[in-house]
Amino acid sequence: MSEHTMSDRPMKFLIDMNLSPAWATVLRKADFEAIHWSNVGAGNADDRIIFDWAAEHGYAILTLDLDFGSLLSFTGYSQPSVIQIRREDVAPDVLLPTLLGVLSKYSKEIEYGALIVIDATKIRIRMLPLKMRWDS
Repeated sequence: MSEHTMSDRPMKFLIDMNLSPAWATVLRKADFEAIHWSNVGAGNADDRIIFDWAAEHGYAILTLDLDFGSLLSFTGYSQPSVIQIRREDVAPDVLLPTLLGVLSKYSKEIEYGALIVIDATKIRIRMLPLKMRWDS
């Protein structure tokens, strides 16, 4: 087995509906466990259902959806980890090298629980549980 995390099991990723199922294929080829939500549940499932399924089954969520960060903030949960992509071109052949670098560099954080945002210019990471912030 590959050693992507501190444990003897590969990191597991749930690919959200807003990303191509091809992401699951390329991540599996890179020795990760990955499944697209369309193979798990209804395409129109509420984000909370996807979030709860990922947490229950030990998957990190790969998504374009900002709502998962909000769910982490409101619930105060320490799992699941969420990786949000905030770039225009999200094709696996374009973004895979960046994502693999993030997964390698932050594998421990993902295992423990993190929100990682990948945008065009930087990568931001916040450990879970997130604390709600109130702006005045």
